[in-house]
Amino acid sequence: MKKIIKEFKEFISRGSVIDLAVGIIVGGAFTSIVTSFVNDIIMPVLGLILGKINFKDLKLVLVKATEDVSEVSINYGNFIQNIINFLLTALAIFIMIKFINKFKHKEKKKEEVKPVKSDEVILLTEIRDLLKK
Repeated sequence: MKKIIKEFKEFISRGSVIDLAVGIIVGGAFTSIVTSFVNDIIMPVLGLILGKINFKDLKLVLVKATEDVSEVSINYGNFIQNIINFLLTALAIFIMIKFINKFKHKEKKKEEVKPVKSDEVILLTEIRDLLKK
């Protein structure tokens, strides 16, 4: 039992696990922001442009509601909103990754300074090349 606890402590204290946990938390918060942006800003404007449509009301009624039975419907308006949520989230993540990669690429270029060969190395290289001939 102590061995399992020790292994678990080592596993959980790894940097990658902590980074993953932080990423999930930030991703969840970011998703709620994008969802609110789509539901509260984009969809009302899009609905207004398309003829004062409320996307939440778009549905295909399969069974109408009665006193005994509740309505059965396919809510394709909500589906459209979720597709837009997904596309905007994916676009935002794509842009962030492009920015991060560009930043990392600039750092790599700075680190990739070619080492200067000493006079001895240059001389030995020339001697080696002459001996090959």
